[in-house]
Amino acid sequence: MKKPIETERLILREFLLSDVEGMFELESNPNVHTYLGNKPITRIEESLAYIEFVQQQYKDFGTGRWAVILKETNEFLGWSGIKFITDEINNHKKFYEIGYRFIEKHWGKGYATEAGKAFTAYAFNVMEVEALYAYADAGNENSRRILEKLGLQYVNSFEHEEEMAVWYEAKNPNYNS
Repeated sequence: MKKPIETERLILREFLLSDVEGMFELESNPNVHTYLGNKPITRIEESLAYIEFVQQQYKDFGTGRWAVILKETNEFLGWSGIKFITDEINNHKKFYEIGYRFIEKHWGKGYATEAGKAFTAYAFNVMEVEALYAYADAGNENSRRILEKLGLQYVNSFEHEEEMAVWYEAKNPNYNS
């Protein structure tokens, strides 16, 4: 396991099977899925399968989404992190994407930005990736604002799974090819 990352309020760490209940609370809420184009899960086994899928990504790609834990209470807030995308999205393939998803009661408290800044620094300084990308539903103003706070720039709009999406990128200022 990789060493956790600590921010002022958060502990960012690889998923554990014990995160299953928090993941279920996150992924079973229809409001969390408003801009995702998928359906909320209905069985805790689906959360377990997702955690195992991400744990396999750690092995295959050395990266993946991580659990976001509130330092003060040790509470599972959601996830954030860097995922290696192998599918083609917006004419990009094999790229690093930053993302986040939080339990609804934790929205609007700056956790996505705080975690995202730590992961952006991690991607550029530790992983030494050339660039980070992100995409969001075009109508998701909150997510777009977070991406901009993380230093990602809007590039273009595109159709993704029959919805309009927006594409963002940040180039690593320290990258030497």
